[in-house]
Amino acid sequence: MVLEMKVPSPGESIKEVEIATWLVKDGDYVEKDQAIAEVDSDKATLELPAEASGIITLKAEEGDAVAVGAVVCHIDTSAAKPSGSAPAPAPAAEAPKAAPAPAAPAAPAATYATGTPSPAAKKILDEKNIEPATVTGTGKGGRITKDDAVNAVPSMGTPTGGSRGVERTKLSMLRRKVAERLVAAKNETAMLTTFNEVNMTPINQLRNEYKDAFKAKHGGVGLGYMSFFTKAVTRALELFPDVNSMMDGDHKIGFDFCDISIAVSGPKGLMVPVVRNAENLTFRGIEAEIKRLALRARDGQITVDDMTGGTFTITNGGVFGSMLSTPIINPPQSGILGMHNIIERPIAVNGKVEIHPMMYIALSYDHRIIDGRESVGFLVAVKEALENPVELLCGGNPKKAFEL
Repeated sequence: MVLEMKVPSPGESIKEVEIATWLVKDGDYVEKDQAIAEVDSDKATLELPAEASGIITLKAEEGDAVAVGAVVCHIDTSAAKPSGSAPAPAPAAEAPKAAPAPAAPAAPAATYATGTPSPAAKKILDEKNIEPATVTGTGKGGRITKDDAVNAVPSMGTPTGGSRGVERTKLSMLRRKVAERLVAAKNETAMLTTFNEVNMTPINQLRNEYKDAFKAKHGGVGLGYMSFFTKAVTRALELFPDVNSMMDGDHKIGFDFCDISIAVSGPKGLMVPVVRNAENLTFRGIEAEIKRLALRARDGQITVDDMTGGTFTITNGGVFGSMLSTPIINPPQSGILGMHNIIERPIAVNGKVEIHPMMYIALSYDHRIIDGRESVGFLVAVKEALENPVELLCGGNPKKAFEL
């Protein structure tokens, strides 16, 4: 029996996927549930498991865009599983060879000096104003052929002898969708960015004091910066709800919950999974959920549902060394907070110069729906919470907040 394998639907709005990589070859024997291909949708990369065991026949090439429901391979379920390679047959005895007939004398071949163009090639090179000495001939004896002359490019600058290779690679469907959304965010929103800076000393002191106990108590879940920033953001979103809203035509949609999209790097590029109802999560809950989503992104297991929704985004360019940036809004959201690297800098504290670990933070926002008062007030509220985490994020009791 031959089973036709069709592309399953990765999500309600997805009509087409792209074959990113075949993990098996045509004619291979596959086991049921074995991953046979990776397919890209415009939201995620997913594995395609075999629906049965048997010999597979591929019906699509890598890079092909195929509709959801289209047949991408056949599996012959009646084929037996190969038991191993059979021994190679013994070579047959050689028959005596007849003496070769004497070859007729060859006519003398025409000889040309290396780099000599043919008459047609010379005419083309003269028209292009290219010296024959700069062209590598592929003809017999190094002669420059007409094709060599047609493909020759005038020298631009002094030749260095280095590689000048050019590679053209088709973007994955996911990367094309990301590009499309980024351009749309720039073209369809009135995006502005406001900046501030945060003294990270209070958070560093808390982490240094409690991170070991936190990790031991919560099964290896670390106390990172993201839980502090997520809590500071959800607090600020409650104070400035316009930042937690989005445009829909002539209407504004507001939310009484905070689904925070967290940008994480995966093997297929940047993914933005969502931490649901982050306003109700503890430090442990936030860190555990971010760790779970980051592992799924790293292992290529992120689904469309993991990345659907989100009312506000946090992105951390600091892990790559970024000092300052203007993050692009993740549509249809209206705001995104950019974190950056922490650098010790001199600042004025109570009239004295002190050196502290400082971070620049940036809020990009859609000015159609968020005014300057809300955007600046939101960022100031984030700064205040991060610089006074014991009172504003831990309720005055870090041990209780960290569930120790």
